[in-house]
Amino acid sequence: MKRTHYMFLFLFILVLTTIGIWIAKIVRGDLPYVDEWTRPFVDTFPDTFIYTFFRLVTNLGSEPFMYPFTAVMAILIWWLYKHWLPALIFAGGTFFSHQVNKLIKTLVNRDRPSILIEANAEGHSFPSGHAMITLVCYGMIAYFISKKIASKRVALWFQVSISILIFLIGISRYFINVHYLTDIVAGFVFGFICFIGMILIYEWIEKRRTRSKV
Repeated sequence: MKRTHYMFLFLFILVLTTIGIWIAKIVRGDLPYVDEWTRPFVDTFPDTFIYTFFRLVTNLGSEPFMYPFTAVMAILIWWLYKHWLPALIFAGGTFFSHQVNKLIKTLVNRDRPSILIEANAEGHSFPSGHAMITLVCYGMIAYFISKKIASKRVALWFQVSISILIFLIGISRYFINVHYLTDIVAGFVFGFICFIGMILIYEWIEKRRTRSKV
């Protein structure tokens, strides 16, 4: 195993350990230090352009938008690949991450810093569904569509743009004060795990399909 692989594994374990410590504190009813340090900052955003901007951006990760969006993108991916498997992995992965998110939220049982029904901010707080599910959904869109883009430069710019959008949607929940910062970080981490898992499953199935055709 290369040194970079060891470094990635070490960082991954470190991040999971940190999230585990956060969960332990949350379950005990305590506020992780990260949230203590960042809470006063949130109070400076209401009635500002920043709040208005993120209030609009957050809608791109809300359920009323995500359900039809996922259906349309699944059809588009099916059409691009002329096969049902990529579309199934995309739609199924998005749905699976949603169910995992709800399960973790139920187990951790953390209250939100505030409720905002019109921003789809009800129920439990940890981890952020906008961060987690959006990373899986938009991440797979970037993966599948960029593979069909002939220009590597255009594909790279597409991936970078989607990555920025994923970050903005996730962090919007902090700026509009419906999630703690640890909720969002954990959402990104769990979403990344689900995303990598779905991509590995897809590539494994594709290899088996390719071998069966030979």
